[in-house]
Amino acid sequence: MGAERERIAGAMAAAAGALAVFAAVGVGLVALTEDATRQRIAANEKAFLLRTLNDVLPADRYDNDLFNDTVEVKDPELLGTQEPVTVYRAFRDSKPVAVIITPVAPDGYSGVIRLLVGIDVGGNITGVRVTAHRETPGLGDAIEAERSDWTLGFDGRSLGDPPMARWSVKRDGGEFDQLTGATVTPRAVVKAVRNALIYFDANRQSLFAHPPDLDIDPS
Repeated sequence: MGAERERIAGAMAAAAGALAVFAAVGVGLVALTEDATRQRIAANEKAFLLRTLNDVLPADRYDNDLFNDTVEVKDPELLGTQEPVTVYRAFRDSKPVAVIITPVAPDGYSGVIRLLVGIDVGGNITGVRVTAHRETPGLGDAIEAERSDWTLGFDGRSLGDPPMARWSVKRDGGEFDQLTGATVTPRAVVKAVRNALIYFDANRQSLFAHPPDLDIDPS
């Protein structure tokens, strides 16, 4: 009887050990899968962002590592957020070419609208893209380049084109079209793009400084 109990106890201990091994292996596999998935998602997000950056500023216009040549700046009034904003800096042969600022339009119809605004060294817009928003499908979402060419209306514009007084939608007496059935959304985007131009004009030299001036914070 005692021998039988020892045999059963031994079998149970072996089974418990096997379960522990399987559990450890399972946890390891899950961790490896999660890590691989996380890396794949991060790589996809980086590739998407780089494609969008190159929509705003074509890759043949610069020769530095645009994705990693950045500065973090703060200006809640002009950049639309209390948080630091990333500025991507483009150079060619070590000479300044353009920046891509990532301002926020805080007053969209359904919340904040996040943007990429490319501005060349002369202060002209190279492109504008919306990267995140919660605007109304079928109305406000026409600010997406995939849905309409509305954002292309900013290309080549500057603080003097149109004059400052006309940096608004047509309903407000400005230069830019509003969207059919939606005025609040384009109004917010136009204001954010204009403010990005104002910020660039005031900080042009420090944005292109070598080494980067990491203390650009007028607040």
